[in-house]
Amino acid sequence: MPENERENPTTVGVHATDALANERTYLAYVRTALAFIAFGFVIARFSLFAREFATLVHEKGEAPGVSTGFGTAMAIFGIFVALLGARRYSATDRGLREGRVVTFSSLTGYVVSLFVAVIGAIVAFALLLFH
Repeated sequence: MPENERENPTTVGVHATDALANERTYLAYVRTALAFIAFGFVIARFSLFAREFATLVHEKGEAPGVSTGFGTAMAIFGIFVALLGARRYSATDRGLREGRVVTFSSLTGYVVSLFVAVIGAIVAFALLLFH
C-alpha cells in the first residue's frame, strides 16, 4: 500500500490508540462533571455555613437565595455533563467500530459554551457585588 493512502478502518478494525483516546475523553467528561457537582455543593453549603455562623454570633444572616440556587444549578449542570460524556463515549465508540467519525453538533457546542459563559458571568458578578 502506498504511503499516502489510508487504510479503510472498516477492514482494519478499531485502533487501540483511537479507543484509548475515546476513553481518556470520557474520563475528562467524568472529571469535569465531578468538579461541577463538587463546586455546586461547596457553594450551596457555604451559604448554609454562613447562615449558621451568623446565628452563632447573633448577627442577621443573609437569605440563602443566590448561593443555594447557584450551587444547585452547578450540580445539575454537572449531571448534564456526565450524561453528555456517556452519550459521546457511546456514539464515538460505535462510530469507531463502524469506521466513521462522530462529531459534536454545533448547537451542542454553542449551548455548553453559553452555559459556561453564564456561570462565569454570575461568579464575576457575585465577586464584584459581595466583596
